[in-house]
Amino acid sequence: MVSTVVGSPVIASVPSGLGAAWMLAKREWIRFFRQRNRVISAVVQPLLFWLLFGTGLQGSFTGAGEQNFMEYFLPGTIALIVLFTAIFATISVIEDRREGFMQSVLVAPVGRWPVLFGKVLGGSAIAWVQAVIFLGLVYLFGAASISWSIFAVLALLAVIAIAMCSLGMIVAWPMDSTQGFHAIMMLGLMPMWLLSGTFFPVPPLGEGASVGQMILGGIMRANPLTYPMVELRRLLYPSVDFAASGFAPNAAICWSVAIVFMLATTAIAWSLMRGSRRADLVT
Repeated sequence: MVSTVVGSPVIASVPSGLGAAWMLAKREWIRFFRQRNRVISAVVQPLLFWLLFGTGLQGSFTGAGEQNFMEYFLPGTIALIVLFTAIFATISVIEDRREGFMQSVLVAPVGRWPVLFGKVLGGSAIAWVQAVIFLGLVYLFGAASISWSIFAVLALLAVIAIAMCSLGMIVAWPMDSTQGFHAIMMLGLMPMWLLSGTFFPVPPLGEGASVGQMILGGIMRANPLTYPMVELRRLLYPSVDFAASGFAPNAAICWSVAIVFMLATTAIAWSLMRGSRRADLVT
């Protein structure tokens, strides 16, 4: 009886599934570094955004603790790196299906979870490394002071990267058009990024706020990306009192929302993959 259990297909498929997931994640890394234009644009484009917008709007913005716009916009730039990487990493699902590679993976006896695990692991690791490289440049040029909070910053970036890649999988898995994927991702992710407090502060909802501020403030507070951005800004500038200048939920709320967002997007992606029929994906 023991040998039957140990040798069952379910138990035997777990190591094989982990190996398949690792190979898919490794494949994402190889594909990424072979496309040098992706390596360059993934870091250079957000860096240009940060420098251009930061210097252009620096004189018209004063944040908490006398922050200039380059300091305020820094967490949003890091989030933009993760966002762009999530788009390019998960679009490979559509390309793999078109080239026939996905069919070979789906007919393997390891199940579908290695596809999700491998794609999310590979894409989020690439996004995390790119964000860390950019963060290193930020510390090198003195835009932020390095401290022990760097470890919390790295952990939070990993959570955001996994959530964004899982969200990309939700969009990419049922689609067969890269053009449609780009349209939906830009229509959904760019407003999510803009309305997360990365480009301008969250409007107040208290007495004296206009109707427009009430609507916009409510939308931004309902955005799950807003809370990790608040925490990321607080970790990068721990000496600034953000609570005295506007919307600044405590660290427990920000981390809870970020983790729940990551788990929810991953669970939805897994449910979507399990619910799809094999015939729809291999033909």
